[in-house]
Amino acid sequence: MNIKNKVTLLIIFMCFLASLGQAQSHKDDVVPERKKAIDSLALEKVRDLSKYISIVGDKSTPFSEANRVIDRASELFSTDAEIGVSSLINKEIKYYSVKKYFERLMALNYDKVKIDWYDIQYISDLQKQPDGKYVGVITIYQRFEGSIGDGLKYKDVTKKDITIFVEKKKAQIGGRMIEFWDVLLGDIRVTETKP
Repeated sequence: MNIKNKVTLLIIFMCFLASLGQAQSHKDDVVPERKKAIDSLALEKVRDLSKYISIVGDKSTPFSEANRVIDRASELFSTDAEIGVSSLINKEIKYYSVKKYFERLMALNYDKVKIDWYDIQYISDLQKQPDGKYVGVITIYQRFEGSIGDGLKYKDVTKKDITIFVEKKKAQIGGRMIEFWDVLLGDIRVTETKP
C-alpha cells in the first residue's frame, strides 16, 4: 500500500471516529418527542411540591405526617438547593435549605395557613450545559394567607422562579442497565412579592 492510499485510509478512519463522537454526543440530546415527556415530568414535580407545601403548612396536619411529607419533598430537589422566603413586612429575601424551609413552615405562628400555587408555566426552554445536563426555569405564583382565630392576619402573593435540572441517569432493572431522563428541582428564587 502506497503512502497516498495510507493517507486516504487514515483520513477516512478519522472521519469515522469523528462521526462516532458526534453520534455519541447527540445520543445525550433531548429529542423533541422526549422533551414533551420531560416537560410533563417537571411540571408534575412542581405540582407535587405545591401539594407538599400545602400539607406541611396546614396546621391540622399531624406532626408525623408532616415529617413524612418533608422527606418526600426533599427527594424532589438537587443537593444544596435553597428556597427563597419573602414578606411584605421585611423587604429582605432569605434563602433556606429545603429541610429548613419546611421546618420553618411548620413552625409559623398562625392558627391556619393556606398556600396556593397557580399560573405554573415554563419561562425558559431547556438549555444544554457543558456537563451534559439541561437547565430550565419554571415560574409560579404563590398566594399565602395566615390567620389567627377567625381573622386574616397576613396575606401576600409571591412570584417565584424554580430552576429545574434534567439529566440522564441509569438504573439496573431485571439485570439490564436502563437509561432514563430524570428531573430535579433546584433553587426557588423570589422575584416579586406584593399584597
